[in-house]
Amino acid sequence: MNFLVVGAGAMGRWFGRVLVEDAPTSVSLAVTDASDETATAAADELDVRAVPADTDETFDGVCVAVPIPAATDVIAEFADRAERAIVDVTGTMADPVRAMQEHALDCERVSLHPLFAPANEPGNVPLVAENSGQVTADIVAALRARDNDVFETTPTEHDEAMETVQARTHAAVLAYALAADDVDERFHTPISEGLQSLADQVTDGDARVYSDIQMAFDGADDVAATARQIAEADPETFEKLYADAGER
Repeated sequence: MNFLVVGAGAMGRWFGRVLVEDAPTSVSLAVTDASDETATAAADELDVRAVPADTDETFDGVCVAVPIPAATDVIAEFADRAERAIVDVTGTMADPVRAMQEHALDCERVSLHPLFAPANEPGNVPLVAENSGQVTADIVAALRARDNDVFETTPTEHDEAMETVQARTHAAVLAYALAADDVDERFHTPISEGLQSLADQVTDGDARVYSDIQMAFDGADDVAATARQIAEADPETFEKLYADAGER
């Protein structure tokens, strides 16, 4: 089986490695990127070949691993390079799934979202598979061979969940990081120490990725509004908010 990964960043490289190392069917992999230099570096790292972004070569499968804002355009551009399957690992599902339906209706269509940075594998991988077949089965088998928990979902269920587990979570952690003073570590409580550790982890990432997530999903405004409620609450209101939080 030959596969093209479009987007040679961390997630594209990770998906390519999953296929090459663990797919039950032998995979011949190619990578491409808007940056030829990035594609070449990824090809060297994975010991595969790089192809130009304007290639007219076709493949059994095409994986789109580009930033969220570019996903639907890249799916439309590369759909005709896919003979059997098209996959996206871009981070949202509703828009990519619609784009794959529109541009690759006869192909197996898979949208998956690793809920971890590649360095933190294994983890949870929600998946939407339409018109599934052998390529889809091989992808799922490869992911599970690496001890990932692959589970089926719907685009709506996934994107609504991301409003909490990504947009609201990141907003809350970044707000703490921006509001917190630098204090002697001896003063940290178990809760503040844990929150500081989360802030360190989030701010060690790629700002563009976090920005794309905030633009793609609602949720940050809810965190801001709730923080304002807490800040302005009188004792009785605070106790009610505290109780409500504990019941969730």
